[in-house]
Order: sequence, then C-alpha cells, then structure tokens
Amino acid sequence: MANLIDLKGEKARVRHPEKQSRPDSPVQRKPDWIRVKAPGSKGYSETREIVKSKGLVTVCEEAGCPNIGECWDKKHATMMILGEVCTRACSFCNVSTGKPPAGVDEDEPRRVAEAVAEMGLQHVVITSVDRDDLVDGGAMHFVNTIEAIRAASPGTTIEILTPDFLRKDGWENRVIDAKPDVFNHNLETVPRLYLSIRPGARYFHSLRLLQKVKDRDPNQFTKSGLMVGLGETKEEVMQVMDDMRSAGVDFLTIGQYLQPTRKHAPIDRFVTPDEFRSYEEIARAKGFLMVSATPLTRSSHHAGEDFARLRAAREALNAGQIA
Repeated sequence: MANLIDLKGEKARVRHPEKQSRPDSPVQRKPDWIRVKAPGSKGYSETREIVKSKGLVTVCEEAGCPNIGECWDKKHATMMILGEVCTRACSFCNVSTGKPPAGVDEDEPRRVAEAVAEMGLQHVVITSVDRDDLVDGGAMHFVNTIEAIRAASPGTTIEILTPDFLRKDGWENRVIDAKPDVFNHNLETVPRLYLSIRPGARYFHSLRLLQKVKDRDPNQFTKSGLMVGLGETKEEVMQVMDDMRSAGVDFLTIGQYLQPTRKHAPIDRFVTPDEFRSYEEIARAKGFLMVSATPLTRSSHHAGEDFARLRAAREALNAGQIA
C-alpha cells in the first residue's frame, strides 16, 4: 500500500531482487481521490530529524506510505524494529527482501523509547519486518521495546503491528502477555489471493493469531486490515469481515492497494469512495467497534485518534448505550 517508485534509473543495490524476473505491470493513473501533497512542512522535517538522529527505521519511509507528509507533520511516525530487511517476499510490499544481518540490535528498544518520549507521543505504533531467521520470530524484541517505551514514556499508549510468528512455537504469547494496548496483525487480502499476494503466510494461521490474543487477554484490543483493488470480490471481503468478527477483532481498516513498483502486484482497479463507504457501513453492521475504510486508510493512519474512539466505543458498549 505505497506510492509508485520507478527503479529503472536506480544505481544502488537492487531493492527487490526476487521480483526482477517478473514482467513489468502497466502503471495506472491515480484518480483524483488518491492524490496527496508532497511532504515538506516544518513538522515533517522535525520528525525526520528525530528519527534519523536515533538511527531508527520507519515503515512510513520503507513502505512509501502516501500519508507520510500528514502524519510526520503531526509528529506521528510508525517505528519499524528488527531491521529493514524482511525474510518474506510479499508481492504487494515495498520493504526490502533478503537475508537480514544475524541477530538483532539490542539497543534499538532504548532508542525507540527515547524517540517516543522526545516527540511527546500519546500513542505510538510499533511494527517490524518478518524475521523467520530468528528462533522467536522477533517476539522478545517486541516485548523489550514495549517495556522500554513504558519506562521512558508511561503515559503513551502502545499499538503493535506484528508479523504472524508462523512456526515459532508459541513465542507470540510473550508478546500478548506484554499487554500492548492494541495488538494489530493484518490479514491483508482475501484467502483466494494469498498464494500470489502473500505467499509466505497462511490465512487461517493469521486469523488464529488474532483469535489467540482474545483468548489469552479478552481486554486487549485487536485490529486487522485489508487492501482492496487486488482483484477481490465484495463477497470475499464480506466473508473476511465475518472471519475477523468470529476471531473477536475489534477494529477493521480497509484501504486501496497502491503498487510500489512495476515489478509488484498490479492494481486490478481503483475502488471508489462510495464503495469504501459501503464497506464501512457493512462492517459496522457486523459488529466491529471501529472501522476505517477510505482509499488512503492505512493501518497506522490516525492511529492515536482512532484508539481514543475505539476505547470510547467499548466503554459505551459496556454501559449498554449501543447495541
């Protein structure tokens, strides 16, 4: 879910070597409702300086998020831990694929916590690359980062966007037990498209991870997201909604897939704003506490404001004010 980047003139190392043999996909002109302003505000520059001074990586940059200008202007940044090289090769994603350097950066949790405190964040989102090379899949690095943030900035609420911890023998339980305020894991697309879009993952394993969070800690908010415009049908999206509700997911995000490069999965179509509004109405009717469904919706976009609304919705539900 990123902006198109033309790599033909790039002199540096090939960012996606596993995709170079794929044929180029045609570039589609973005409709007016997808256009965003280029970043360049004072707030953006200040956030960038803090991130760079701490030697941190953000998914905002790595994934080429279209909302980076708006979010960084408000000093909102999604920290990406465990390095910048992913062991998976999802066809939608702009994060570099390859063999990561061995081990983890043990000092990274401290630097992330310092950045959170320096930016004065009320709510922070922490995500990561997939690290299939690690015995725990990076679970303890998430735990250490959560603990460091709580020590440095006790008032900050913490949202994590995790990998699936596939074949990691229960290490995800350590992350759940660290009690982040929101546990987010994106299903990304409908089951039929997993082989081509998310080949290293398993749909029902990801669904079970979200269910496990609720089983282990019913009070922990869970969140998951979908991209649309990849060739899915409305009926398939509605079935995923039902699957998520069966797993107890509280918060659903739906956004337009945007092709990072010509070597990535092509856009099937641009979903209209009216269709996004329809998805939101359907999802709310199915019982999600929070729904964000717009062309530019991303997992971390407006995360702080949405968390406040999410908490208020649960309080109102518990008080019997809404059905």
